[in-house]
Amino acid sequence: MEDRPLADLFPPATRERWLGLVDGVLKGGDFEKRLVSKTADGIRIEPLYEKSPPVAQPVRAPGPWRISQRVDHPDGTAASDLALADLEGGADALVLVFAGAHAARGHGLAATNAADLDAALGNVMLPLIATRLDAGARGIEAANLIKDVVAARGETLKGLDLDLGLDPISVLARTGTLAEDHGAEIARILTDFDALGFTGRACLADGRPYHEAGASEAAELAATLATAVAYLRALETGGHAVERARDAVSVLLTADADEFLTIAKFRAMRRLWGRVESACGLAPRPLRLHAETAWRMMNRRDPFVNILRTSMAACSAGLGGADSVTALPYTAALGLADAFARRVVRNSQIVLIEESNLARVADPAAGAGSFETLTEELAQAAWAGFQEIEREGGIVASLRSGALQGRIAATRATRAKNVATRREAITGASEFPYLAEKPVTVLDVPVVAAPPAGGFGSGAALTCEPLPSLRLAEPYEALRDASDVTLAETGRRPVVFLANLGPVASFNARSTFAANTFAAGGIEAVNQEGFSDAAALAEAFRASGARIACLCSSDAIYATQAVEAARSLKAAGVAQLYLAGRPGELSEALTEAGVDAYLQAGGDVLTLLTGALAHATGA
Repeated sequence: MEDRPLADLFPPATRERWLGLVDGVLKGGDFEKRLVSKTADGIRIEPLYEKSPPVAQPVRAPGPWRISQRVDHPDGTAASDLALADLEGGADALVLVFAGAHAARGHGLAATNAADLDAALGNVMLPLIATRLDAGARGIEAANLIKDVVAARGETLKGLDLDLGLDPISVLARTGTLAEDHGAEIARILTDFDALGFTGRACLADGRPYHEAGASEAAELAATLATAVAYLRALETGGHAVERARDAVSVLLTADADEFLTIAKFRAMRRLWGRVESACGLAPRPLRLHAETAWRMMNRRDPFVNILRTSMAACSAGLGGADSVTALPYTAALGLADAFARRVVRNSQIVLIEESNLARVADPAAGAGSFETLTEELAQAAWAGFQEIEREGGIVASLRSGALQGRIAATRATRAKNVATRREAITGASEFPYLAEKPVTVLDVPVVAAPPAGGFGSGAALTCEPLPSLRLAEPYEALRDASDVTLAETGRRPVVFLANLGPVASFNARSTFAANTFAAGGIEAVNQEGFSDAAALAEAFRASGARIACLCSSDAIYATQAVEAARSLKAAGVAQLYLAGRPGELSEALTEAGVDAYLQAGGDVLTLLTGALAHATGA
């Protein structure tokens, strides 16, 4: 008997052998359509990647990423208590979100002087943590406040890991207004701070405005990189050496629940920045790269699913090389998070770092064919987008002309279509909605006025079309809100009668599909029985109190019973009749019998549900 390793007894695994096996499973199906997908940038996502040699690239400094928690309660005492609880519970960085900043979502620190800010920070020992300011148009004011707090405490700026977060270009992108001399202003602020021993980062190139407006991964990278380069130029023009200007810029990217693209995006950002450094004649140094989980993916409905989304996003950002990760609490879309929601989002990162040990490897994606390919292709697409912005005169000129907004709008429209057809499914909203969900707790803090426009200087105003800030689930949430109104007014949600034909084995699949779909619009499905008699079906509909109905069964039973059932239901008073599935050869007969619309995979569910809700409520 041969004594050989087990693997040697089998033929080598090759791509050709794998493709042969796949052909057998597909049985003539199109490989490209069935197994290959594309990102919003047109980058192919293959079903299988071969091993890739690791590509040397910049990585974060050794050690785990920082767990960065938001400080955004308007009351100073409450803000201090929440911040201390976060730090004692394992966080090691804070983001000071000021009232008026877009990221405050109507809340935020209400500090207007150093004493207010000092009270909000309470016993927080700034030299022991990393701190980032997020103040929007109030960026310069916030920077001066933190400087005054440090001085009042007898400390020095030199000992702080501090990001001032000055980002006038994001103010322009979000509000549509900005002072023309913003570049000179941020250069002056850095000069003043450096004179006091400041060694941190003054400017932040923020990708959130573009991501929230619907930008693709490459578009977000391109706009963020163009913003960072604009700050490099402004600081150098303002008298700072290019080395100091480089060290004074940090980057913030969004992290969403697509783990592959998020990891690739963060890795690509470091490569792109290294290319900029080389073009400036600088030896590359680690970029300070922050992450925040995506506002775009947050749900108001079934918000507990947000815990899974933000955990995946935080994990992906950490694996991709983020220096700090701020995960939005799962109740963020509903209001100001309480201590429990903050603890959940904090502890999820502690588990990733301390228990799962995900931060022990500097670049865990290195050498993986999928990640190396996606990173490189995403970096190339982003660099091309960056060059396009530069040809348009830079990020400010591109925004003022509307060119960047136009490109993002095109991507946003495509994504909106995918959401409407559920090609891009949203758990808890468009898929698997839960109509009996219980309300979650948020802090009883009123929302304040919208953030002020402008800021960063007193020169002539630059204007542009502001970018929208959207969440993907909003259209479905609007339907659910309308359903809640009906429930409050009548004691019952809008309902759809499931006109199930034949035995349960024949209708169960489509009946379940229909119930799930209508629930996404806040319409509750009634009736779990099957019928073979059209008269009995019509009588059950009358007894249900519903105004709309949906035929559910197999194609075989549709062929013999659907037309008669449709006529009976229409005669019984159905205002709008749907059929789950495709009509096929019965299309003309079903239409003549009274079927108004078809519920099918790939259809425009949002349009269908909007009409169904109107018919179900008699609106």
